Amino acid sequence: MRSSLTLALAAAVLAGLDARPAAAQTPATTATTATTTTTTTTTTVVAPAVGEAAPDFTLPWADATGGRTAPVKLSDLKGKVVVVAFYPKDRTSGCTAELTKFRDEYASLFGNGVVVVPVSADSIASHTSWASDMKFPFALASDVDLTVADKYGSHMAGRPIANRTVYVVGKDGRITYRELRFNALSEDAYAALKAAVAAAR
Repeated sequence: MRSSLTLALAAAVLAGLDARPAAAQTPATTATTATTTTTTTTTTVVAPAVGEAAPDFTLPWADATGGRTAPVKLSDLKGKVVVVAFYPKDRTSGCTAELTKFRDEYASLFGNGVVVVPVSADSIASHTSWASDMKFPFALASDVDLTVADKYGSHMAGRPIANRTVYVVGKDGRITYRELRFNALSEDAYAALKAAVAAAR
């Protein structure tokens, strides 16, 4: 009888040990959660406003006959109305539509005494070829590193091309009109440009 009680007691003790919570039977494990914070940087493009002096620039340019001997320097054109038109790329559809409109309606859009300076990042060789094919009555300026486009808020960082923007610079060298999202396929855009040029004359 004593041995039966001893066995029963031993069984009860063993059962109690097996009934311990799992946490008590195994070493505690600590979980570490890593938190990563991502910071997004927004680049703000600053463009000169109407009424401000137009940033001066000097760029090589080319017409149908080839690169012009002297570069175009904005400050040398003081006393004239100047249209500075940044565009993405030679021979692309939107740019062809825009500059063809400038060519075909040059007299009514701009008129005598107005200097039109289309600007892109294309090379002088590309400009010469395109101007020759399209018979443009104006030369195309080459801003290969887009530094001038940057001055005019016409270039987004990381992009290899300029944005399509148009400025009218008055005879006093100040900006009289700007359109930072010029729509090459909109008649309203050309009408607004025409009115701005007429007002600056």
